[in-house]
Amino acid sequence: MESSSLHTYLPLIFLLLLLTLRLFSSWLKQPNNLPPSPPSIPIIGHLHLIKFPLHRTFHSLSQSYGPVFSLRLGSRRVIVVSSAEAAEECCTKNDVALANRPSSSASKRIGYDSTILVFAAYGDHWRNLRRICTLEIFSSARLASFLPIRRDEIRRLLHNLNKRTSSSGDGFTKVELRSMFSEMTFNILLRMLTGKRYHWEDVTDAEEASSFRGMTSELLKYVDGVYPGDFSSILRLLFTGYEKNVSRLSKRSDQFLQKLIEEHRGSPKTGGSRENRDTVLDHLLLLQETQPEYYTDEIIKGLILVMLIAGSDTTTSTMERAMSLLLRHPHSLKRATEELDCVIGQEHLIDETDITKLPYLQNIVSETLRLKPPAPLLVPHMSSEDCTIGSYNIPCQTIVFINAWTIHRDPKLWDDPASFKPERFENVGDGQCKFLPFGVGRRACPGANMARRMINLALGSLIQCFEWKLVNKEGMNNPKVVPLEAMCKAREIMARIVEQ
Repeated sequence: MESSSLHTYLPLIFLLLLLTLRLFSSWLKQPNNLPPSPPSIPIIGHLHLIKFPLHRTFHSLSQSYGPVFSLRLGSRRVIVVSSAEAAEECCTKNDVALANRPSSSASKRIGYDSTILVFAAYGDHWRNLRRICTLEIFSSARLASFLPIRRDEIRRLLHNLNKRTSSSGDGFTKVELRSMFSEMTFNILLRMLTGKRYHWEDVTDAEEASSFRGMTSELLKYVDGVYPGDFSSILRLLFTGYEKNVSRLSKRSDQFLQKLIEEHRGSPKTGGSRENRDTVLDHLLLLQETQPEYYTDEIIKGLILVMLIAGSDTTTSTMERAMSLLLRHPHSLKRATEELDCVIGQEHLIDETDITKLPYLQNIVSETLRLKPPAPLLVPHMSSEDCTIGSYNIPCQTIVFINAWTIHRDPKLWDDPASFKPERFENVGDGQCKFLPFGVGRRACPGANMARRMINLALGSLIQCFEWKLVNKEGMNNPKVVPLEAMCKAREIMARIVEQ
């Protein structure tokens, strides 16, 4: 029995010895002049310091170890950048050197072996994906062609709110906003991408939409999360369920996306030939017909997946946070209402062409993105060659995090940085990387312009059409935990919109 047990565990013991020797040899080969680092533990490095939310943990460490510090997470080296100067250096002098992305279990399984836009290695494939996004999805002409969709979904949101206020008489009505913002954003993106709309009042649609929204939220959690097994092979033995869950989710999302493609493939049931239809998916399928060897189903599914996951949650959360901040700062809400009444009035609904005439509304959105960036830690970079940040050497294959949350709250860059002051953006100049909610450089978010258009138009419509006030302070500091509730009452313009 003892001999049998020994033979059973010998391979595991041998593996552990090999991993230990490999880790210790990497420790002995530490490069010179690395950024400062906290004391570490053999094998796991600094994994014991990782606590969530990660951007706050990194912020706390930066107070002790400076704006550029290093960590060793298992076998992988990590650099954290927490100053505008260092961030600008990353995205200018080192823009190409840091243009890669680190691979992970989630990016491989969810991201079709790390080939989707967010995770793709820097090179010809990534450049082509970026070109597709620039021309087929986010160009000015394409965004203009999708304006009727944004208008329609925002009007549906207004009508939905109006029905709730009308049913309760002439006073204020309590409404929960997160689900309505999520429905609006999700349908805008889905209609742009596929022409499909979910009707929440329809039981079948509501069930399918809720299932997919839940799935995208779960996928985002895995994509944004930290899996210890990505940093140490030994730790995979302690987190055996992680990769199974990721594989299960990736299969579910792949089946859903494949179903969308099959619904569009062949002769469309309505709307004439595909050439006359204006959805992103139809354009991608046209490209597939001419270049089938490149525009595979996986490439198309990957593009749609990025738009749905990256676009829906970030836009919804920014809308919710903007409303939360305005409710807590009624003087800012009043100023925004006065700007809209002066420039637009109560005769017609705000449109996207009006946004440039509403600087304070734009400042509210910018200040929300500063205080509550959708990605507090920008999507991590990976060095493809040795480089320098500040006076420190950064070896090849180092993961680089840029802590936008810390930079956005740096008192050297922002006066009274923890306060909500939209007017601060009246005099913010360009140049230094002090404001980077969507990233900077060649790996910056390509959908930033669309997100701003959508948020400005929806937020402006809500302020123009309704009076708002706070229900209570519960959940105001962290609307991601408690869905935002507010009291609202229709204004004069809503009667005109209903008649139209």
